[in-house]
Amino acid sequence: MRKLIAALAAVAVSATVFASAGYAADKKLTIALIPGLTTDAFYISMRKGAEAAAKAVGVDLVFQGAPDFNPVLQVPVLDAVIARHPDAILIAPTDKNQLIQPLKKAADAGITVVTVDTFIGTGKYQTGAGDADFPISYIASDNILGGEIAARALAKSIGDKGKVFVSNVKPGISTTDQREEGFKREMKNHPGITVLETQFNDDDANKAASQLQSVLARNNDLVGVFGANLFSALGAANGVKQANKIGVVKVVAFDAPSSIVDNLKSGLVDIAIAQHPAEIGYYGVMTAYAHLTGNSVPTAIGTGFTVMDKANIDDPNVARFIYKQ
Repeated sequence: MRKLIAALAAVAVSATVFASAGYAADKKLTIALIPGLTTDAFYISMRKGAEAAAKAVGVDLVFQGAPDFNPVLQVPVLDAVIARHPDAILIAPTDKNQLIQPLKKAADAGITVVTVDTFIGTGKYQTGAGDADFPISYIASDNILGGEIAARALAKSIGDKGKVFVSNVKPGISTTDQREEGFKREMKNHPGITVLETQFNDDDANKAASQLQSVLARNNDLVGVFGANLFSALGAANGVKQANKIGVVKVVAFDAPSSIVDNLKSGLVDIAIAQHPAEIGYYGVMTAYAHLTGNSVPTAIGTGFTVMDKANIDDPNVARFIYKQ
């Protein structure tokens, strides 16, 4: 963690120094941020962090995205942004494979590419191997570790025994794939827990709620669910509520919108893993700026997360990581 903080600080300091020295005074740089979707509090918080960084170093920030997390909708947005030819693109790719070639167009056009939150290919960049190593950096939470922590929290809350399942979006999304991977990896250390088949909800909270009730109908001894993203978690929690199983089926949520406060206090959700999206946006801009002004940057930067529960949600040091609209 200390090395991570040092790396982040180095990027910010070097970028700020070059900005104040007028390194790029002959040209005001433009950086575009393309979120996974525009309506999610996670990406709204990311935008605010990016705006703070853009203001600090004096670059123009363009924010443009689609209303749904879908590569079919994201690619035309990306093409439109490429046509404007910004100096850099920060993007949360909505599919780790389908966005490779569209983003390659940006790189081939001389546009610096940084992936934020999600990645393309394997997420290993600047290796000289594969067709998806061209972005200069990947900035995100450690999603595998986040999944592991979610599993440990759920295991503890259910007494290390019983049936649980993962409510996920769909295969092929780098972050939620990793969260599920981390969750299942950790659950192998808990032999008293059975992990049922993953339910994919296509980022539809209503579908996630229905799936929870269907799984419960087939397994009346279900005791837990891990929602691998915002809509999966809120949908599963609503499914628990509709089935009158609050406190019986424990819910662990990945992500922390403002609604998570009431859900934690009421017991509908037992624990939430909050990412730090504002940090992701902030360091995304700083990384792109540092690169554009002649500095070397890390090929991967991991931002932190905060574990929230009923006992700590009123602590200002915890509550400040709730995603802001």
